[in-house]
Amino acid sequence: MKALPDTRPAGGRQAGAALRDIVVFWILRDSACAECYSELGKGRFLRMEGERPLCLACADLDHLIFLARGDTALTRRASKYSTLRAVVLRFSRARKRYERQGVLVEESALERAERECLADAEARKRARGRAAERREEIDEHYVTEFAERLGDLFPGCPAPERRAIADHACRKYSSRIGRSAAARGFDPDAIELAVRAHVRHRYTRYDELLAHGVDRGTARASVRAALDEVVMKEIEKVFRHYSAVFQYHFFILFYEQYIKPVQPAGKIAAGNAAADYYNIVH
Repeated sequence: MKALPDTRPAGGRQAGAALRDIVVFWILRDSACAECYSELGKGRFLRMEGERPLCLACADLDHLIFLARGDTALTRRASKYSTLRAVVLRFSRARKRYERQGVLVEESALERAERECLADAEARKRARGRAAERREEIDEHYVTEFAERLGDLFPGCPAPERRAIADHACRKYSSRIGRSAAARGFDPDAIELAVRAHVRHRYTRYDELLAHGVDRGTARASVRAALDEVVMKEIEKVFRHYSAVFQYHFFILFYEQYIKPVQPAGKIAAGNAAADYYNIVH
């Protein structure tokens, strides 16, 4: 049988200290109770008392009812009303860790919790709906601002494409770059990574290479030059944009200090000339 974690109070905590959950294990292999010697087959519950595995009857927990995880309100209320309760854990071979499966609670506590949940089910449903709407509003605001910041960094990127990049990068419940802490702070490097991912899939042969069985590392190396070329063109547009803005303002400053005092009537003409110059270089 797989070694079970030590659930005894750390540091020899005495009675009267803060209560800790009793832990019961949902076993994956056959075992036996160390007290009554009854066999415990796969799928049964056992309680570790020190180093001794006990069945629920010998552990004085057999009067408790198993409540599977899934209904947060019911679990919270049943746990609250149950004088004695236990947390049920099962080992996940895929994740290599113990995971919570539910709780064991007193039957009277479960009945009381079920009555309360039925009584306010509609109110809790409405509250969940309001919470979901708030989350959607917050997320929509974030995606919109992400697209705007992307436009500041890559002004040559069309608005629909900016939105597509933002929608994909910031998709909820994903591990994409848009959900990272750096992206939520609108870090330019994080935004550039989102743009690079979009360009890689949309404007290079990357997906085609993957479809032909090429591994990701090799495929990325193969399209890196094409990817860099597209991104660098966008970055050059940014430099040209800000260079033109700087020259425009320098032109106006030069006019105000040196031309206007000598030729006041030339203000409108000079302003138009500066605007024309900005449009040409922009």
